[in-house]
Amino acid sequence: MKELKLQYCRQNDNICNFCGSSDVLVLYPTSSLTGQSHYICQCNQCRFYSLAPCPTAEELAQAYDISYYGAADTKFPRYIELVLDYFRKGRSRRIQKFVSPPAKVLDIGCGNGRFLGYLIPHGYEAYGFELPGKSAERAAAIPGLKLSTEPLAPESFSENYFDAISLWHVFEHLTEPQKALDIIDTILQPGGYLFLSLPNIESIQSRLFKGKWLHLDPPKHLFFPAPKTLIAELEKRGYALKYKTFFSLEQNLFGIQQSLLNCFCRKREVLFEALKDNSTYLRDISPVSIFFQKLFYILTFPVFCVLAAIEAVLRKGGTMEMVFQKQ
Repeated sequence: MKELKLQYCRQNDNICNFCGSSDVLVLYPTSSLTGQSHYICQCNQCRFYSLAPCPTAEELAQAYDISYYGAADTKFPRYIELVLDYFRKGRSRRIQKFVSPPAKVLDIGCGNGRFLGYLIPHGYEAYGFELPGKSAERAAAIPGLKLSTEPLAPESFSENYFDAISLWHVFEHLTEPQKALDIIDTILQPGGYLFLSLPNIESIQSRLFKGKWLHLDPPKHLFFPAPKTLIAELEKRGYALKYKTFFSLEQNLFGIQQSLLNCFCRKREVLFEALKDNSTYLRDISPVSIFFQKLFYILTFPVFCVLAAIEAVLRKGGTMEMVFQKQ
């Protein structure tokens, strides 16, 4: 069966989304919010995992439409945004542990810019890149944030310009990851820090839920490095690992809950889309079903919080965060 799927994969020009190799092994199927079928493959060359077939430009445009960013002033309701602000402040404190003001900090895929907004009052020079849309409009309102909605290019900044660069759950979205790393190599100064957070494809969650796993997020997440593979790739580029963690109260707990719900719902990510008030996606979902899913989220919070902590101790948490220093 795997050989047949592999043949299908090659016939449809599916390649590793990280290194471009066609020498891939198909592992299991998954599907997007719109029901588009995909597979998760592993490259036999670079060992990265990829989404196959790679989505077209039209499919990506649909995936990043207004429902992804939220049409209101905020992506989530105010009470959820307050919780997310707590985690954004935490990320800003982690930056402050490694670099001191007036350091130049670039956040690639800065979203609404609020993470950078917590650095600016401490004397940091904050730069953000974000795709045009509602998130960029929100980021543009952050006082002192230097925002660009143009693609990051080698000529965007001078060599060795930044003291720190961050990609918080953005790296796996990049359509040209090698090119992005090449640019980062150029604009990050020696001794500067690279902050990465992304899904852990070798987590307990990933192996248990496979195609139903929340953090696959097809078709937006294009590739997934295993922890050791990511470290090896960055070390090859001249970086040294300074910090890593597999625990995220923000990401891992909900990852378990939503993935479990995905196993019993005919549509994936219903609870997550309900928290965003995505009425278009939920129009054929019963309000009673949504109510009970929200109730499930509240009642099971303590249990899955413990499970998320256990998987992190085992270094198998649903997401990972790493800090590298350019040598």
